Amino acid sequence: MFLTMARASTDSEITGQEKFGRFNLRELLNSGGMADIWLVSDERGKPYALRRLKRELRFNFTARRRFSRGNEILSKLTESDHIVGYVEHGSDYLLMDYVEAENLKMLFARQDPVLVENVAQILIDMATGLSDIHESGYMHLDFKPENVLVSRNGAVRLIDFDLAQPIPEKPIKFSKNPGTPGYMSPEQLKREPLDARADIFAFGVAAYELLTNHKPFPGETPAEILAAQMAPGGLIAPREHNPDVPPALEKAILKCLEREPDRRYPFSGILVRDLQNALYV
Repeated sequence: MFLTMARASTDSEITGQEKFGRFNLRELLNSGGMADIWLVSDERGKPYALRRLKRELRFNFTARRRFSRGNEILSKLTESDHIVGYVEHGSDYLLMDYVEAENLKMLFARQDPVLVENVAQILIDMATGLSDIHESGYMHLDFKPENVLVSRNGAVRLIDFDLAQPIPEKPIKFSKNPGTPGYMSPEQLKREPLDARADIFAFGVAAYELLTNHKPFPGETPAEILAAQMAPGGLIAPREHNPDVPPALEKAILKCLEREPDRRYPFSGILVRDLQNALYV
């Protein structure tokens, strides 16, 4: 298993002289709000991807706790071909397997041919990765295109488990509500109890965007997005945007996007089965 990660900039390449523990820092691959991703190599020259907590957050205990929890959760997930490959972690870093790729948001923004050529398998693999996370006893809670990595041959890996939580026996309400509003389910936006079916809703949003080039619930603020979700008859069916979407696939996506959790897929494994049947894979 391997990590796929997009290059941040060719200007960020360094000589390999800088060290992080036993690793040589070779190139900055990506930078987020909490951490930087580096291409590193060990003493044998083997490449890895290293996620390092930003230095300015060393004394931000909330950020450190979230970063550490995400690493711990990844280390506990059942090994999967569709989840980033875990190697080891420490208090301020996570070491992962490496291979070149880009996140789904970047590929979609430039309409990369890899999406057209592999869209069916990408959809199935995203759902399979989500199912593997759920089977391990966790819900992702930040499923979105930025957290889906796609290699040049269409291989998918899910990343970033900083917001993940154990799946509860019954829906629970969280004291905090972090995440990305455009991919949040109605129960998340309304701060109501939730469970892993929130991830299934987020998958539906990402799949809808990928297939139609439109957001299912447009809005600039959480309140606007929630209003679009709750509007009577507000969701335009995918085939109205893209007639090439197979009817069975449209049905599966619409089931993911039901505003009531009990009307969605109860388990992501059933979603995978329906996607496979709809796409003849």
